[in-house]
Amino acid sequence: MALLRFVLNVIWLVVAGFWLAVGYVVAGLICCVLIVTIPFGVASFRMANYALWPFGRTIAKQPGAGAPSTIGNVIWLIVAGWWLALGHIATAIGLAVTIIGIPMAWASLKMIPVALAPFGNEIVASDRARDPWKF
Repeated sequence: MALLRFVLNVIWLVVAGFWLAVGYVVAGLICCVLIVTIPFGVASFRMANYALWPFGRTIAKQPGAGAPSTIGNVIWLIVAGWWLALGHIATAIGLAVTIIGIPMAWASLKMIPVALAPFGNEIVASDRARDPWKF
């Protein structure tokens, strides 16, 4: 299973992961220019890390996340989240055209929850026991 994840991650990195990660890093750098938006920049860097190597990792609810993460998620959703979700859907449609691209499309769709609500969630290994992600 580890070898399959590695192969899928390498294919993902070449096909879509690198450019998605570059986009998230650029957005994170822009967010870090202003002091107020630094938490959004950090969240963007976290998503860039996930976009580079998605297979074998998943999203879990972060214990203890409260009102500040909810407020951040609402602002994020209005400003950037829905655009990112649409981008991941478009990427998934493009990847699903070929049979080998179907797992890559699934990985792109798997990133939509963290693109919509990055605060209060963490990216964990798939093997780790966790609570399921809830929006």
